Amino acid sequence: MTAEQLGQRYAGDCAYQSVGNSVVIHADCLEWMRRVPGECFHAIVTDPPYGLKEYDPEQLAKRSNGHGGIWRIPPSFDGHTRSPLPRFTALNGKEREQIEVYFQEWAMLALRVLYPGGHLFLASNVFLSQTVFAALVRAGLEFRGQVIRLVRTLRGGDKPKNAEEEFPDVCSMPRGCYEPWGIFRKPLPKGMTVSECLRQFQTGGLRRKPDGNPFEDVIESERTPRKERMLANHPSLKPQSFLRQLVYASLPLGEGILLDPFMGSGSTIAAAEAVGYSALGIEKNPDYYHLSLTSIPALSALDVKENQMSLQLP
Repeated sequence: MTAEQLGQRYAGDCAYQSVGNSVVIHADCLEWMRRVPGECFHAIVTDPPYGLKEYDPEQLAKRSNGHGGIWRIPPSFDGHTRSPLPRFTALNGKEREQIEVYFQEWAMLALRVLYPGGHLFLASNVFLSQTVFAALVRAGLEFRGQVIRLVRTLRGGDKPKNAEEEFPDVCSMPRGCYEPWGIFRKPLPKGMTVSECLRQFQTGGLRRKPDGNPFEDVIESERTPRKERMLANHPSLKPQSFLRQLVYASLPLGEGILLDPFMGSGSTIAAAEAVGYSALGIEKNPDYYHLSLTSIPALSALDVKENQMSLQLP
């Protein structure tokens, strides 16, 4: 079944739209993933929300007007205005437990919709990766390592809040210089080898780079360029130069359908379009869903200037 056929058959009352070889759906991903048949996706690449409420309309409105809410509005640093970020460090024990329960439930649905051997790339952060990754493993996914996105975001490194002058030589946490992405795999059927899985399901491994070298788990990355942020205004937008590498690696034979259940404004779907894949994106927020209809073709058409470690397509 193609991405378009999945969208048409299982959209229900939800709005959906074909964009190139891909389909985007305005829906709650948990509800939609329960609705579709099992084993219909070959890979998942996604950047989920972690506060579970930071993308609620009320919280987004507070972020926009500068009041913050769950979003921390950082001070300027050396003339640079830093982007707001969710207050992950302020989550209490109950909220962390809620995140753990949510991602275990979500991972069970991811297991359901993935083909055996299908890989899942999940964006995370240094505060919550241990909790979230453990929840995915408890759900039944295999932990296969991490991709470390090396990027200096200017986040972290702040002096103690409301005591900056009293403790000028102290930072409450390190300045962030990397972003961890968990790599998981749906287990292969008992006794099946990777080669057999590749033949039967087109899954089981990761695609090598176009030059024949293995996919690597450390990727030097830029901050998302302004021209991309202008096309897809989303607070956690990742650059195409990075996403295209993950997406390319996720389908070992370059065949199948990729799923992004937390699509946002569509950057992962755009990366799939750029490398010639078919994908299906799900987004609950109506503004981001509608934005994706224009941002996906615009982002996928960009001539991305790759750094020396990035993907060079033939």
